[in-house]
Amino acid sequence: MEIVLQNLTKKFPNRDKKKKADVVAVDDFTFEIPDGKLIGLLGPSGCGKSTTLNLISGLLKPTSGRIFFGEDDVTELPPEHRGIGLVFQNYALYPHLTVRKNITFPLENRKGRERLTKAQMNEMADEVARLVQIDGLMERRPSELSGGQQQRVAIARALVKRPRVLLLDEPLSNLDARLRLQTRDEIRRIQRETGITTVFVTHDQDEAMSISDEIVVMKEGVVQQTGKPQEVYDSPANLFVAKFLGTPPINVFEGRVQDGHLYIGKDAVLDVSSVSDQEVWVGIRPEGFVLREDGPFCCELDGVEVMGRDISVLSRNAASVNPRVRSIIGTENRVDVSQPTIRFSLRPDKVFLFRKETEERL
Repeated sequence: MEIVLQNLTKKFPNRDKKKKADVVAVDDFTFEIPDGKLIGLLGPSGCGKSTTLNLISGLLKPTSGRIFFGEDDVTELPPEHRGIGLVFQNYALYPHLTVRKNITFPLENRKGRERLTKAQMNEMADEVARLVQIDGLMERRPSELSGGQQQRVAIARALVKRPRVLLLDEPLSNLDARLRLQTRDEIRRIQRETGITTVFVTHDQDEAMSISDEIVVMKEGVVQQTGKPQEVYDSPANLFVAKFLGTPPINVFEGRVQDGHLYIGKDAVLDVSSVSDQEVWVGIRPEGFVLREDGPFCCELDGVEVMGRDISVLSRNAASVNPRVRSIIGTENRVDVSQPTIRFSLRPDKVFLFRKETEERL
C-alpha cells in the first residue's frame, strides 16, 4: 500500500500565554512511501516524527494537507477504518490475558460479514505467532515473558488484523542493547516476509539506518533530507544531518577556504579548487582520517582506544567544535603515544563543507 503525504501540517495551541503563535509540530510535510517498503522517520525528541505517525494512523487530524493510502483519501477517515496496525513503545499488552488472547483481541470485535469464529481467530493467531517466533508461548501471560517476547506479541497483535500499513512508534526503546539488535533484525525479517508498507519511528540513527529502505530526517517539524540510509550518510544536505547520522559522530571544525585550499587553523588540509574563498564549517567523519607521519593535519594526541577491529585515536585541535577529535583507523597502524602530536591526511569523500551562516552543504 503506497502512502502519500501532501503538504501535511499539524499545529498545536501554544501553552505559553505570552506567545500567541501556535506550535508547529509538522510543517508542510510532503513525501511518498512506496508500496511494501520500510521507511524510518528519524530525528531528536520533539522533531515531529511521532506526530507524523499519529497523523498517518488517524489518531490526530492534520491542520492542513492530505493523506492518501493508494488512491483513497483517508484524511478524514477514523483510525479503525484505515486498515493500520500500531505498535507502541510500551507494548500496551493486557496483563490478565494470555498471549493468544492478546493477539486475537483485535479480531473479537468484528461484526457482520467480518465476524470470525473462534477456530478462525486461533488459526490466524497461530499463523502470526509462527511468523514472529512466539508460537511456543501462546498460553503464557505478559508477566511471564521477556521484554523482547512482549514486543513480539505486540507486533503479532498488530499483524493479525492483516493491516494495509504497519506503524511502529519507538518499538525498541525499552529493550537492552543486545535485545534491541536482535529485535530490529526480526522486525526487518517480518516486514520483508509480509511485504506490508511500514513506518518506523525512532531517534536512534543506528536502528533507522540498519533496517530502513529509506530514511526521513526531521528537525523541528521540517524534513531535512530523505533518501537511502547510506546515501544520506555519504552526502548530508546540511550540518544537522551530518551531525545526527554516524556513530561515533562526525567531527566538526571551524575552517576557511582560501586560494583553493581548505584550512583548519593554520593547516592547509585539502585542495578544494571548486569552492570560493569563505569561512566554513568542516565535517570530517571519524573514518576519514589516514595516519601519516607527514600528513598535513596536526592534532594534539590525547590517547588511544583499541576496539578490536579498529583503533580510536583521541586528540585535540583548537579549531574543533567537539571537545575531542575522534579518528577511527585500522589495527594495522601503530600510534606512538609518547609523542605530543599526531598527523593525518584526510579522505576527501569523508570531508564535508557547510556554509557558515546557513549550515547548508557546499
